[in-house]
Amino acid sequence: MSDTSLDQIAQELGPGGALAPERDEEAYRRRMARRKEVQQQRVGERSLEKGLVLVFTGNGKGKTTAALGLVLRTLGHGGQVAVVQFIKGGWQPGEARALEVFGEALHWHALGEGFTWETQDRERDRALVQLAWERSRAYLADGSRQLVVLDEVNVALKLGYLELEQVLEGLALRPPLTHVALTGRGAPAGLLERADLVTEMTLVRHPFREQGVKAQAGIEY
Repeated sequence: MSDTSLDQIAQELGPGGALAPERDEEAYRRRMARRKEVQQQRVGERSLEKGLVLVFTGNGKGKTTAALGLVLRTLGHGGQVAVVQFIKGGWQPGEARALEVFGEALHWHALGEGFTWETQDRERDRALVQLAWERSRAYLADGSRQLVVLDEVNVALKLGYLELEQVLEGLALRPPLTHVALTGRGAPAGLLERADLVTEMTLVRHPFREQGVKAQAGIEY
């Protein structure tokens, strides 16, 4: 049976709970037993392991937060991580302080100086982005780092401070099991096509926009 067929069967069986059509418990247990069997087959047939390109983009909040969740997971498994921040850098985020306990297992570089309306200097912004990229490129080629996070690199691409070809070339340098997460709004089509996983954060409501709530410690930084 193909992976596609198993995926279709799993979808038809559903996740259970109140979504299942059965109303008597025995029929429900049979459905869930079949669902477990199919799920075990699906997991068993997927044995490939590879370094992934993960893109977190979109206008909604949570892109960097998602990438830093991967940082914490990797560190928790004893892995080595590098984080390079391309735009942010005008302040030390709470995550950087909290993760200091991991010592040399985590290398964190905030190489930007803030938003464009704060820096007001395109050429300096461009130079800092290129500096951040050279640091990132070195980490991407370093097999000792299981995860590299390029925070707000998508914004650097959108602003024209970095070329897509540079990023794609850097991704190609990675050892087979090195993962890389790229965050920021406006990820270009060429990067989305190269990615193994793409998550788009959708903005539905935001307290800054609708309520005038300022950026708060622990939520925004």
